[in-house]
Amino acid sequence: MSRVAKVPVALTKGVEAQVTEAQIVVKGPLGTLSRPASPLVKVTVADGRVSFVAADETATANAMSGTMRALVAGMVQGVSKGFERKLNLVGVGYRAQAQGDKLNLSLGYSHPIVYQLPAGVKAETPTQTEIVIKGADKQKVGQVAAEVRGYKPPEPYKGKGVRYADEVVVLKETKKK
Repeated sequence: MSRVAKVPVALTKGVEAQVTEAQIVVKGPLGTLSRPASPLVKVTVADGRVSFVAADETATANAMSGTMRALVAGMVQGVSKGFERKLNLVGVGYRAQAQGDKLNLSLGYSHPIVYQLPAGVKAETPTQTEIVIKGADKQKVGQVAAEVRGYKPPEPYKGKGVRYADEVVVLKETKKK
């Protein structure tokens, strides 16, 4: 059996989980997340813990039990604490401004970029060159951060562009005569 799946997921205060054959629903202070349940994994909720056991002895069921455990642990963390990704804009004149469910980006192009945020994801701009993307769904937060970064990824010579706060950009040396 997967060693990851052996450890049950503890439900923090204010978080509750419901399991049906079709899906797993986790409710908490920051919202509700649901995920389709795998028929290869038996999921049980008891005593404030969610346990996972492979339905049979196949390698696929074993792997899926660990995967489901990791996904549900992420859901529990998302509805209790939430997830966030920080982005930095590096470059002269690069600016960001959050307005409701839209993110206005000025990235050196001839036109401003208006990014529509999906439901359940919020963006904040503490300064003009910082973006903080927050939400309960880890996958959505990461996808939004990747799409915003994709508008102007950091280039390797001057390092200008949109980068993750913890990203290290290795600069190349310019061509010598």
